[in-house]
Amino acid sequence: MQMFNRLEEARSLDGVIEKLQATVNTVAKPRRVRDLLHGTWIGHALHPVLVQLPVGAFMSAAVLDLVPGGHKAATTLIGVGTAGAAPAIAAGWVDWSELTKDRQRVGLVHAAANAVAVSLYGASLVARLRGRSGRALSFAGLTVAGLGAYLGGHLSYARGAGVSHAATELTRVPSEWTSLGPLAALPSQKPVVRTVGDVPVLLWRDGESVTAMIERCSHEGGPLGEGDVTPDGCVVCPWHGSEFRLRDGVVVHGPASADQPLLRVRLQDGNVEIAQP
Repeated sequence: MQMFNRLEEARSLDGVIEKLQATVNTVAKPRRVRDLLHGTWIGHALHPVLVQLPVGAFMSAAVLDLVPGGHKAATTLIGVGTAGAAPAIAAGWVDWSELTKDRQRVGLVHAAANAVAVSLYGASLVARLRGRSGRALSFAGLTVAGLGAYLGGHLSYARGAGVSHAATELTRVPSEWTSLGPLAALPSQKPVVRTVGDVPVLLWRDGESVTAMIERCSHEGGPLGEGDVTPDGCVVCPWHGSEFRLRDGVVVHGPASADQPLLRVRLQDGNVEIAQP
């Protein structure tokens, strides 16, 4: 949509973005904190998981506010949703800090809408606890949260924020066995990139064992073949520093939250052959 194109090109937001990004990187500097909030430990982004609590609570509260006698329960749910928004917001900001500038512009408005929505729900909660209705404030919050969710959906589904950029590469690898050359041509304990069609594949040989994974980083498609290898056998993405174990593709450190997709490997007459899983 033209609205999104204008927002993605709104360079007037860049000054605010740079200051917020610096703040997020300072507050969430410890790697274990960033890994926790990125969702590295669960295998995909944590933010969408955490969002379920406030969204579910707010939606349920809206229904109960329309049911006779549901005001007290709705107030409890609004309190739960408002409190539950905090970890979702924290995870969202950490993910946002690793996006490209065009998506950060959309993400900034997404975050602003959600901040307004949570503020409206907070005001509704205060009003309810003081004996007033608070319904108008909560319904206004739900409306603004809907706008924020719409922008979040655009970021994920139209602009690929938070999805594995390696997954689409996997589908373009031949399903039949394809030779990548002799095993003897692969150096031991050193990553090598081979191309199958136009898909780069990262190979890691350890004796007679070979691991083949998609070479494009699952986080933002960075070239893992150009990354350094750590002493414990991980390859580091040169773009954002995600680390993956070379022997099995498991993500060790974010910002990536998804493992690198592995290919089937076999040795046939001294040659290394790969195929889709």
